[in-house]
Amino acid sequence: MKTTAVYTFILLLLPGILLSQKKYVYEKNLKVLRDITVYQQLTKQDPNKKLVEIKDYVPNVNLDIRYATNNNFTGQQIYNQPKAFTRLPVAIALGQVQKELNKKGLGLKIYDAYRPYSATVKFYEVYHDTTYVASPYSGSRHNRGAAIDLSLVDLKTGKELEMPTPFDDFTERAHPDYMNLPKTALANRKLLMDIMQRHGFTVYPSEWWHYDFKGWQKFAIMDLSFEQLSQ
Repeated sequence: MKTTAVYTFILLLLPGILLSQKKYVYEKNLKVLRDITVYQQLTKQDPNKKLVEIKDYVPNVNLDIRYATNNNFTGQQIYNQPKAFTRLPVAIALGQVQKELNKKGLGLKIYDAYRPYSATVKFYEVYHDTTYVASPYSGSRHNRGAAIDLSLVDLKTGKELEMPTPFDDFTERAHPDYMNLPKTALANRKLLMDIMQRHGFTVYPSEWWHYDFKGWQKFAIMDLSFEQLSQ
């Protein structure tokens, strides 16, 4: 009974909360979760919806959060903190990937994970081609905390393995089925694809580095900042 009363109180407050927060013209047919209190209540009900830091679940992971720097396709710093969050089941699966890779002397390098919806809007306004940038009218799977951008590194040297292109290359060479590439790049891309698929991830058709986790549809589109999630 007490739990029901709490949820009723939240639902009554929610319209006023949302009206007081910034909304974008693209959201007409979207539900975007912005209230940290509602998020906390949802994660109490279902811990799998919690956004956790990847470094806490993936030993010796290499973080290269490009959108916390100017070294990205926008040329601007998008995030205030170089952090990588994802839903709990995604983080656990990545830990299993890392364990398998470590046996080969390899590890994961993370470029991006959970992405607030406001960042997706910014990307779209900089670059309108939705082949490589998610449409804000539908939101990104990154906004749901169920997508990951990554590559492979050699644990001894810390250097990234040769891949078809650099991260955020908006050309045909970035497609995971593009074959006119050096043998080493093809082999490394296949290694990454195979191990990610074994652990519940599917590669995005236009980006060899982007993987969506199974069941991504059940997670809400969110616009919570890294600062809010770190509280």
